[in-house]
Amino acid sequence: MAKESPMRSSGKLGKRGVWMLIIIAGLAFGGCVLRIAYLTLVQGDYYKEKANAEQLMVQKVSADRGSIYDRDMNVLAQSATVWRVTVDPSNIDEEMRNTVLNILSETLELDRAKLTDQLAENAQSKGLDVASGVDFDTKEALMARVEAEDLTNVVYVKAETKRFYPNGALASTVLGFTGTDGNGLFGLESRYDAALTGSDGKIITQKDGLMRRLDNAYEISYDVKPGVSLVLTLDSEIQRILEEALANALEETKAKNIYGIVMNPKTGALYAVANLPNYDPNDPFTVLYPSLETYFKTRGSAEEQKNPHYYAQMEQWKNKAVADYYYPGSVFKVFLVAGAYEEGVIDENTTYDCRGTIMVGDRSIKDYTPTGHGVETPETLLVNSCNTFSVHVGQMMGQDMYYKYFQSFGFTDKTNVDLPGESRPIVNVTYHDPNVSFTDSDLASASFGQSISLTPLQVVTAVSALANGGKLMQPYIVEKQIDQNGDLVSVTQPKVVRQVVSETTAKTVSGWMEKVVNDGTGKNAYVAGYHVAGKTGTSEKLGSSDTAYIASFSGFAPLDDPEIAVVIVIDEPQGDSYSGGAIAAPVGGEVIAQTLMHLEVTPDYTDEDPLIMTAAVPSLLGMTLGQVEEKLERYSYDVQIVGDGDTVLTQLPEPGTVTSVGGVVVLYTESGEREKTKVPDFDGLTVYDASSLATANGLNLKIAGSSADEWSIVAMKQDIPAGTEVDKGSLVTVTFRAGTTILD
Repeated sequence: MAKESPMRSSGKLGKRGVWMLIIIAGLAFGGCVLRIAYLTLVQGDYYKEKANAEQLMVQKVSADRGSIYDRDMNVLAQSATVWRVTVDPSNIDEEMRNTVLNILSETLELDRAKLTDQLAENAQSKGLDVASGVDFDTKEALMARVEAEDLTNVVYVKAETKRFYPNGALASTVLGFTGTDGNGLFGLESRYDAALTGSDGKIITQKDGLMRRLDNAYEISYDVKPGVSLVLTLDSEIQRILEEALANALEETKAKNIYGIVMNPKTGALYAVANLPNYDPNDPFTVLYPSLETYFKTRGSAEEQKNPHYYAQMEQWKNKAVADYYYPGSVFKVFLVAGAYEEGVIDENTTYDCRGTIMVGDRSIKDYTPTGHGVETPETLLVNSCNTFSVHVGQMMGQDMYYKYFQSFGFTDKTNVDLPGESRPIVNVTYHDPNVSFTDSDLASASFGQSISLTPLQVVTAVSALANGGKLMQPYIVEKQIDQNGDLVSVTQPKVVRQVVSETTAKTVSGWMEKVVNDGTGKNAYVAGYHVAGKTGTSEKLGSSDTAYIASFSGFAPLDDPEIAVVIVIDEPQGDSYSGGAIAAPVGGEVIAQTLMHLEVTPDYTDEDPLIMTAAVPSLLGMTLGQVEEKLERYSYDVQIVGDGDTVLTQLPEPGTVTSVGGVVVLYTESGEREKTKVPDFDGLTVYDASSLATANGLNLKIAGSSADEWSIVAMKQDIPAGTEVDKGSLVTVTFRAGTTILD
């Protein structure tokens, strides 16, 4: 067979090579096409964004966070510009080191030794933050020294925003606080975070490879939308009144917690909501009350004892007046009686012979008075806080009727207040439902408020319904929202939830509640000049390893035209005095008295009240003695003149001081030393005797606690110790209350 020529073989190989090259090129081209298609169709948006990021400069414009105001437009929370101070340690040579240290430590009040270590440890860093939250004046002083020493390439500042709470701990559990990122974490700051925050804006421009803005580059702006501001129903002065009263009670009772609410019963507007222990939202992670941490360390669960600081923080941030349930005890009796009266189960003439015990099945329920109260009516049921009569009324109502009013007063639902953290009632946990489980024994206990749990907010809302002619209002705390210009964005309208009982029933039960304050367990809440309706309660905390109690009071005033409703709850008071009538009612009375004065509600004194009628001392400065006599003609002051002059140079008490109208006014007509007197011992005296003793010693008496002038109301403490030498005409505050043996 003839061999193939070398030339022909070479030609075939050449053709094969060409085809191989064509195939390889085709595959490569196809791969490129597929890759381009993949990058364009699948990853096009990604690379477009990446290209834009390389070519475009995006500058964020932060929105101003809205402020929070009280009802009188006093600032409660506000954002302000502060500055962060940053140092470039890598740019500090030995020659300038001492100068830098001096400027920073002296102007910013930093620890020089600690700062020296920081700079050494971060010697290669381009940016070391050494201070934040620096105010404007400090920043200006700092930069003046930096510029004078030509250190602007070493020390520089950056503006940032910080949230301020000018009143410190006032209303902290209502307001909440913000985190380091500016977002709301607790309270209203959290609930209304989106509205307060607004929307950030941005400016987009072209940049070069060195991150510089190009000349004549296009620019796109997205407008910033500032956050709205909140105007609350909260009144700073009423909040202060409530918190000071609670703080005094907390110190006196050594309780675990104490909380209270002041509400407008006609609208549901919340004037004050307070919880103690509380915290300072400017420094929220510090435990303000060490006793709270001690509680978790010594009395907490095993888990709480491991980390008492953490649990103390969580506890102080919680708005317990809205979130915590408690056994209302005898306060609940007013709702039981209202429902029974509305249904005709009882009337004014219904009687019951209280023998001190009542049998429910094989269970014996005892009253706090072993021998009983004798024959009682519904009025004295409340006045004496009779447990056995309450159980009897509950039995007459039956489970279905009882539940009807328990539900109608709002105790099976949230109130839907515009505060975060409100707890939802749970059947068989906080209340009994006949459709689920409700025994005769449950009904008996529930009838005097022992086996049911309510929140303080639920209680004050229900009491407000009795004050408001039977209409249950939805509570709220945000009155309106406004924009940066003060223009209205939204407004909250009062909302009637339902008519719980008739106006007649509400008026009748309210009248009985006034008797509780005038003659019964609530006498420590008596306020001269104002008709106060109220009810006290004491309950034992079930399931607690140690015997623990809850004392409470809820009421409203004035009776005929209520302006405020109040609830006070003292959780786990220590000592022998733990009843609502003994320790919670005085707090309620004090809050009611001061709040009504603040709201300028005119007192309505009776013939029995002249000793404790109060008025602001008028200004007599610059007047002649003849003019003084004419000015004080309608007052009953004991006027004492010091000096031989004819014109008043100084006076005590000072103008505007609120004192008893029968008090002492000392007028000085010559300059010189003020006359002195010693404070007497008022302990154990009645209002009348204490008032007489004060006047005899040239002093004015300010009555705290109950102002009822009767033998059982006596002085318990005074703010200036007996024997202290003071100026004549000075004011001494004396606290009066009934003895600690009040039971309810």
